[in-house]
Amino acid sequence: MASSLLTLLDDIATVLDDVAVMTKLAARNSAGVLGDDLALNAQQVTGVKADRELPVVWAVAKGSARNKAILVPAALTISAWLPWLVTPLLMAGGLFLCYEGFEKVLHKLVHRAEDDAAKPGRTAALAGAEVDPVAFERDKIRGAVRTDLILSAEIIAITLGTVAGAAFTTQLGVLVGISALMTIGVYGFVAGIVKLDDAGLALSRAASGFARAAGRGILRAAPWLMKGLAIAGTAAMFLVGGGIITHGIHDLATWITRTANGLGGLPTVGSVLGAITPTLINAAVGILAGGLAVGAVALVRRLRGQAAPAH
Repeated sequence: MASSLLTLLDDIATVLDDVAVMTKLAARNSAGVLGDDLALNAQQVTGVKADRELPVVWAVAKGSARNKAILVPAALTISAWLPWLVTPLLMAGGLFLCYEGFEKVLHKLVHRAEDDAAKPGRTAALAGAEVDPVAFERDKIRGAVRTDLILSAEIIAITLGTVAGAAFTTQLGVLVGISALMTIGVYGFVAGIVKLDDAGLALSRAASGFARAAGRGILRAAPWLMKGLAIAGTAAMFLVGGGIITHGIHDLATWITRTANGLGGLPTVGSVLGAITPTLINAAVGILAGGLAVGAVALVRRLRGQAAPAH
């Protein structure tokens, strides 16, 4: 009896050790997506009233946890029974990210009156009318949770690839561990970012001259940080989306690797070119895919608009 108990404890310790090692490896492999996740989610809560920022972040965090609660068993099931479906699903998610990124850029560049007319909240604000804060928050949360679903799927897929050869219990432990770490880490950090201005205001009223100077510096830097995050968030859509698409096309992924390796062998600038080439190609693919997706959606909408009177 004692021998069986010791054997069981040894097995549990081995599994936990494997989970810890693979969780660390998976976290390192998905670090790039984590950075994009931070930028995107910090961008998503901009425009919310100061006293509602943390409740919105909390609501998005709960939505992210629900996403992962769905994605983890779905990933394990698909990996076991329909492994061929993983890549197409990821590519569809990547294309959606590129579409959203291109649409954001297009709206900034081509700020036409009809675009604003399609956004009642913005039109009402410009007209001096009061925007429904509940509806505004709901839209923000839905958009953030929808984006989180795609990024979470990418993190889960990377993690699943890391532990593909492990036992089921190890896979489950690593996926659950990564999901918890990413959710707590991302949204804890986002909560800190969105409350920077409040922290700066509190410091600017402190008795210490150093604290007041630091507070004023934070207050001056906070708007620029949020603008930077908005730009980084949009760029992340192209980088992550384009990266998902290129990794899903084997010949293209192979060509990118060979090109990067070839450029990496050049003297002086080879190491820099080899490092940035995959990123630049992924961004270019993301922009191209986003433009094609936006164009296709616009064409479908126009055709539907023309066909509508015939019914």
